[in-house]
Amino acid sequence: MLYQRIAILTMLFTMVLLGLEGGQTLAAKSGGGGHTTASGTFGLVLLDSTDGWAHWGQHVTFNVTTDVSEPHVNVECTQGGVVVYGATTGFYASYPWPWTQVMTLSSQMWSAGDADCTATLWYANGRKLPTLATLAFHAAP
Repeated sequence: MLYQRIAILTMLFTMVLLGLEGGQTLAAKSGGGGHTTASGTFGLVLLDSTDGWAHWGQHVTFNVTTDVSEPHVNVECTQGGVVVYGATTGFYASYPWPWTQVMTLSSQMWSAGDADCTATLWYANGRKLPTLATLAFHAAP
């Protein structure tokens, strides 16, 4: 239960900071002396789907390709506009909690039914958390 609260608070913190960043973009400029453009793509990987669709209670992860050193993926799912699932995890070799890269599409708030989900690929750049890409998917019941 404590881990779920930490995950929810992390997700909320991330979403607030992403909202402050000013929206979603496909590429973000990094700071420093030059104008290097960071880029990244990612795709949804369905780990135990039998029909090619995400479903409540099943497991997903992401294939991440980017030129940033510490990319993260945030997933938020809603039912009727209410957030029922949120998770944030790092997708890089030295991430200290690699098991969180496999996400189970369920929560105490999401005990059944379908949901609309959005995954966001982002990274930390000083005080900013630029978005590299977003991916919307539906989780069926």
